Amino acid sequence: MLTIDRVIELAARVAPDTVAATLGDDALTFAELDAEGDRLAHGLAARGLGRGDRLAWWSDTTLESLSVFAAAAKLGVVFMPLNARTGVVEAAPVLASGRARLLLTGASHAADGDALGSACAVEHFTASAIDRGAPAPWDGDRPLETDPHVIFFTSGSTGSPKGVVLSHRTNWLRSFPGATSEAGVGGGVVCMFPLFHMAGFSIALGAWQQRRPVHFAVADPAALLEAAARHRAARMYCIPAVWARILDHGIDGFDLTALREADTGTSATPPELLAAIKTALPPTATRVFYGSTEAGPACLLADADLARKPGRVGLAQPGCEIRLVDGEIRVRSDFLMDGYFDAPEATAAALVDGWYCTGDLGEFDADGHLSIVGRARDVLRSGGETIAPGEVEAALADHPAIAEVAVVGFPDPVWGEIVTAVVVVREGIAPPSVDDLRAHCARRLAAFKHPRRVVMVDSLPRTPATGQVQRALVVERLLAG
Repeated sequence: MLTIDRVIELAARVAPDTVAATLGDDALTFAELDAEGDRLAHGLAARGLGRGDRLAWWSDTTLESLSVFAAAAKLGVVFMPLNARTGVVEAAPVLASGRARLLLTGASHAADGDALGSACAVEHFTASAIDRGAPAPWDGDRPLETDPHVIFFTSGSTGSPKGVVLSHRTNWLRSFPGATSEAGVGGGVVCMFPLFHMAGFSIALGAWQQRRPVHFAVADPAALLEAAARHRAARMYCIPAVWARILDHGIDGFDLTALREADTGTSATPPELLAAIKTALPPTATRVFYGSTEAGPACLLADADLARKPGRVGLAQPGCEIRLVDGEIRVRSDFLMDGYFDAPEATAAALVDGWYCTGDLGEFDADGHLSIVGRARDVLRSGGETIAPGEVEAALADHPAIAEVAVVGFPDPVWGEIVTAVVVVREGIAPPSVDDLRAHCARRLAAFKHPRRVVMVDSLPRTPATGQVQRALVVERLLAG
């Protein structure tokens, strides 16, 4: 059976004393993870949870999170983590939409758990309050591989967060050995993602399928480098912005001689950043991954192709098919999501004839390597207003100082996105200021559409086939500094 409980139990049987996970000074072996999962499964069953029920988990990243995850998998209970960085007001509509049978919290969120449970009429317990009893293998009902395993909530950048439902089989296939690591590479994996994020559990499952430990650390350069050096990790995956901070911090003083894979990925990754990673860590292989919670790992740009395919996200992963429909990237595989929880209309819009509609616009080059051009609905959201980048670019195009311009949204915690003009300046002319650009737009556009930030660049990244500006790559370059 391709179920996640079996992944954990098999690892405990064949490598019981091997470390499964670490966080700071804490560590958990595969045997301990399996036993804690069994004990907690018995305790949760005594509280009335059973196969198909949804269990909400609200906590900072802790090794206890992994025990809850293991217990839910054994019971066939759907694991539903809530964003640990949100408060009661933000978490309440998410919890309500998931219709959880029980809310479980770690120590970090215990104080707010009662308020959240009351707001959503969901019974709340701290994990430590669950009676776990004596160690005994779980001998109750087991999940089927087609049963829902987890619900991960999307960021909600286009509206209210949607719950992505992934089956046991889907998560087993996504984490099957070889899906994320080079053949023959051993050693642990450093993970920067929190344990309410799909990537945190995907990285853990990929490591566990290979009996490798996962080393959790906050997304801070010193913490990540310390974890890699301390545990002699073989692999580290960071998003481009975090890699940029690591390189700015510097790696001197950290023993990274065991590191063999320095991976990254989002929709686009600056070639300059990839070159900097290769320079700083010459013995390592670096790959760029492209995917999503809904689709899993869809594309991979291999280490050997980094220099000759700048700005690409690579070829379809084994088991995936990728095609373009009116420029939009669509993905088909055996490990797509089941759909969005309790949202049939959103599911029908996202899954069309077995293909997941990513919302990303792409292009293939002559060798079949994919580039990300932008979003199918290429708009910005700033202060609740919708802004079309092309409209702003058209208004700026005849500014005397501008040779080329791309308008993108720069993430902002208050406004959502800030309208940002990325400008190639005409030779011999002084660069324009934000006030210059706003004045130029004054009679053409509403004020909320005016640029609020300007960045000067030497050139804009474009696709080789049509010369379109790669907005996603522009944003990644800004985020990477």
